[in-house]
Amino acid sequence: MLDNLKAEAQQALAELWSENLIPFELTARQVNSEDSEEYTVRFFDSRLHSVNVRWKVGQSFKDLVRVAVLARVPKQGVGH
Repeated sequence: MLDNLKAEAQQALAELWSENLIPFELTARQVNSEDSEEYTVRFFDSRLHSVNVRWKVGQSFKDLVRVAVLARVPKQGVGH
């Protein structure tokens, strides 16, 4: 399951980058389960180390990752 969530997280990151919504490219390196609804997506990037996502079955993990990343990444200087 964590591999599927990692793939969804990476898809969200790729879309954010291609839509010029984040100023740098990120790679989902790892997804950890803190408990049954709390997940940490780790990037191992000095600009953004990780984001926490509260997810329940039936919700879109990809959409929640998008929201979490957009909330943490500075909006100025977006574009590549």
